[in-house]
Amino acid sequence: MADGAAPARDVLRRHRWAVSLMESRTSPGPATLRHHDAVIATLRAAGFSLEMTAHAYALIDSYTYGFALQEAALPFEGPDTVADVAESIMEDFDADEYSHLVEMATGYYFKTSYDFGDEFEFGLNLILDGLSAALPAESAEDRESRPAPDYRPPGTLNP
Repeated sequence: MADGAAPARDVLRRHRWAVSLMESRTSPGPATLRHHDAVIATLRAAGFSLEMTAHAYALIDSYTYGFALQEAALPFEGPDTVADVAESIMEDFDADEYSHLVEMATGYYFKTSYDFGDEFEFGLNLILDGLSAALPAESAEDRESRPAPDYRPPGTLNP
């Protein structure tokens, strides 16, 4: 799932206008349908029930698209601009009134090469770990006997 979510987020970062269009079509094309089918197949092959597959797919999609939307809306891009933007914001408020924001900015954001984009992998891993923990217990033999899904990224042709 990480192999699909991370590249999708990268594409959405390059094409910031695309997020709002991706899921709004009432007549999705073959590439979109193949992608949906492959994600469902991957989750089902991992052992998720139909209900948990629906939950997992919605969670991963929401996280990926939501992160891309938030990233596109931020007033900075990459670690080189975080401090400049944060400093200008901090000039306009009382540091005592927003002590936690000041602590975070001065104690972490300014002292590291903080890049909001790096948070994607951390959050995705938490989600995938949580979903993995929700899987029913099964033997290694059961897992190995399940066929791997035939995944083709969107835009690829069927053989």
